[in-house]
Amino acid sequence: MSQASEVSREPVVTPVRVVIGLCLVAPFVAMLWVGSYAKKDPAFIGIPFFYWYQMLWVLISTVLTMAAYQLWRRDQRARASRKGGEQR
Repeated sequence: MSQASEVSREPVVTPVRVVIGLCLVAPFVAMLWVGSYAKKDPAFIGIPFFYWYQMLWVLISTVLTMAAYQLWRRDQRARASRKGGEQR
C-alpha cells in the first residue's frame, strides 16, 4: 500500500478542536440570543445596553477568533510533526 493511500489514524475530533469550535460559535450564540440583551439598562456612559453589549462582542469575537486561529496553527504543526515522525 502506498503512503498516499494510507488513512490517517488520528482522531478528527480532539479536545483542542472542540475548544476551537466553541471559540468560533460563542459570538454567534451571543448575538442570536437577542432576548438576553434587548434592553436599555444598564447604560454605559449614556449608551444603552443594547448597543454597548454588541460593540463589546465585536472585541470579544476578535480575541476568540485570534485564539482559535492560534490553536488551529498549533494543532496543524503538531499533526505535521507526528506525521513526519511516523514516516522516518
